[in-house]
Amino acid sequence: MKMISGGVCAAKGFYANGIHCGIRKNRTKRDLSLIYSEKRAAAAAVYTTNLVKGAPLTVTKNHISDGFAQAVICNSGNANTCNADGIEIAEQMSGLLAEELGISSDDVVVASTGVIGQPLDIEPIKRGIPDLVAGLSDSKSCDAAEGIMTTDTVVKEVAVSFCINGVECKIGGIAKGSGMIHPNMATMLVFITTDCSINSEMLSKALSHDIKNTFNMVSVDGDTSTNDMVTVLANGMAGNEKIISDGEDFDIFMKALNTVTVYLCRKIAGDGEGATKLLECKVGSAASEVVAKTVAKSVICSSLLKAAMFGADANWGRVLCAIGYSGADVDVNKIDVSFNSSKGEIAVCKSGSGIDFSEEKAKEILLEEEIEIIIELNSGNCSSTAWGCDLTYEYVKINGDYRT
Repeated sequence: MKMISGGVCAAKGFYANGIHCGIRKNRTKRDLSLIYSEKRAAAAAVYTTNLVKGAPLTVTKNHISDGFAQAVICNSGNANTCNADGIEIAEQMSGLLAEELGISSDDVVVASTGVIGQPLDIEPIKRGIPDLVAGLSDSKSCDAAEGIMTTDTVVKEVAVSFCINGVECKIGGIAKGSGMIHPNMATMLVFITTDCSINSEMLSKALSHDIKNTFNMVSVDGDTSTNDMVTVLANGMAGNEKIISDGEDFDIFMKALNTVTVYLCRKIAGDGEGATKLLECKVGSAASEVVAKTVAKSVICSSLLKAAMFGADANWGRVLCAIGYSGADVDVNKIDVSFNSSKGEIAVCKSGSGIDFSEEKAKEILLEEEIEIIIELNSGNCSSTAWGCDLTYEYVKINGDYRT
């Protein structure tokens, strides 16, 4: 398995584009994206658990209920959520695109992201779709990634190649996610494409299993969004024998999928609104996977811990506090904590109590852009990892006037 270029266009038969159609006032910002497969593809998706859901999610869920899709259209700048005509607009988006592509509207995944509660005008989208389709290319994954960005500051795309029984397959993805990131599942937009041949049932199984250890373990601000989802399309054009059951081939596919999703998780967490640091909380020697996940997520979600990391303050008490209220069944007298970065590692807590350490060295470690919070519960053999970011003044500034 190796990292390659191409994003969602790395896999055979996939094309993409991103344009400015006029939803966003800033003409330099792309606001409409398209991903298209030459062949009808197996499809799977997971959706936000927020009871308030964007209209595109309802439409997409209906469209891919048969396990297939061929195109993805997504706009940024407006979430098309809490609108009386939201379903109608989402259906119009898919219908207009389907007509231009010459496919069924039921094979279109629809997504929107942006401000909630403002009507979405179909006219800019209608005018933009011909150019969007005409500009499709196998080298425009980045353009599509830009078109789904809101408060993101960096493009998030990745691709890997892998082999199944000697046949090279590719899988790639793009994502947006910077604020309202606290998935369960999922509070960001992630679109993944692969030319691996796998049926929709196994594709859904792979995605549902993977998100438990990846996207569900990311938190920027504790807010679960209304709109977002993770979608995977598999068009089978690599030509491998179709994966229809568990086994070695499925395990290889799962590893490739996980490589893509972990990369995107880290990109999303590191690009949290106003963030200056990527935080990775690694919990080891837990009595169960549930305990490990609960502890890791609680620590990464702690506003006090996130603020301490912003200030490069080795306040390990914040870590133990978050573990203590997590609800996990742990022995606090066995907990060890250390901080790690490219500048080294420093132990700050042993058996639930503070130990002598150099504050100067700790600060040097915590001033780096990627910080590991390492927790050993010393009660078993299970582990888990969660991703997040620091909490900064800029986060408040961004969200203080997000709508206006």
